[in-house]
Amino acid sequence: QVQLVESGGGLVPAGGSLRLSCAASGATFRIDAMGWFRQAPGKERDLVATIDGAGGSIYYPDSVKGRFTISRDNAKKTVYLQMNSLKPEDTAVYYCAATTRAYIATPFYENDYWGQGTQVTVSS
Repeated sequence: QVQLVESGGGLVPAGGSLRLSCAASGATFRIDAMGWFRQAPGKERDLVATIDGAGGSIYYPDSVKGRFTISRDNAKKTVYLQMNSLKPEDTAVYYCAATTRAYIATPFYENDYWGQGTQVTVSS
């Protein structure tokens, strides 16, 4: 099995930055693509960013493009999400996802492994 543990969430004022980390352990040889989703209260869990196994193919939805950057360090078995210019609407629980496939799928439950989530709160 694979375990994913997120860290780095917190409270930040609008315009601030946070860096989330997701460390994988266990049968990490199974992992190919990784990504981040987020879920605000009363809303669905939405895709935030994806990265393939080699780190060469990256995707962002328009809502975060230009503000968020996903990266991974395969030696450390960790994926990161650098979030800049944060807005109150970015407030959500952020979840790390991983899959044995070459791409992160939507909806979220189509992926193989999940973390417990980390809360990000952006104050106005």
